[in-house]
Amino acid sequence: MMKRDRSAWLEGRKARCAVPAPRIPRPWRLVLLGAPGIGKGTQAELLCQHLGTCHLSTGEVFRAAKCLAEGERSEALTAALDFMRRGELVPDDTVVAMVAERVRCLRCDGGFLLDGFPRTVAQAEALAGLLAAQGLALDGVLSYELPIEKVVERIGGRRTCSACGAIFHLSARPPRAAGICDACGAALYQRDDDRPEAIRVRLRAYDQSTAPLTSFYRGQGLLRPVQVGDTPDETLQRTLAVLNGAVMPAAAVSGCETRT
Repeated sequence: MMKRDRSAWLEGRKARCAVPAPRIPRPWRLVLLGAPGIGKGTQAELLCQHLGTCHLSTGEVFRAAKCLAEGERSEALTAALDFMRRGELVPDDTVVAMVAERVRCLRCDGGFLLDGFPRTVAQAEALAGLLAAQGLALDGVLSYELPIEKVVERIGGRRTCSACGAIFHLSARPPRAAGICDACGAALYQRDDDRPEAIRVRLRAYDQSTAPLTSFYRGQGLLRPVQVGDTPDETLQRTLAVLNGAVMPAAAVSGCETRT
């Protein structure tokens, strides 16, 4: 499947996607949740290929905004980057304003996978309001789950090249020579945030921050837990099985590129 053009999402304002998503009779509108290192990004790519949806990541918006000249950034994006530079969390109202600037992406004919938003109950309630104003609603919230020791094993096995930044894994993708990068021959090292003790701290923080959100969506009947498999394809098949057992999405509302 052709990779989606996400200009409208990444640039906001009056930007349009050069290749609009094809109209799908029953597009999926989903939120993705998952702890760091669990493989959520990989699943987003695979799901987009299978469902025809567009991956809408707020993290990518923030990264793209750093490359824009100040005059090309919206007020919400400028405020968000200021908070991030100071090492502060971006407030809910600023994140919601940034997503609201891209509301036509939520009307996309191909549906969407939202990644990185919402992160709080307040953001989830705001998203519900944005969708309701467009006559839309979420079809489900996929929550990828894996025991903590499995996550520690996955992330803790990563090794990074000190020169070129290539990523290896002691079991899943080991280098040909222990401790040496296949690409450039430099030494591999373990990042501080890939060490088991740091991983556990990150996972505890994630669980504490998302617990209210998962409870909110469980109460809405939208939460769809997915047990992560040993391979990305196994996880994908489990995800599709969960979606096939869910209520089918509502009929598409026409055109993200034709409505204003």
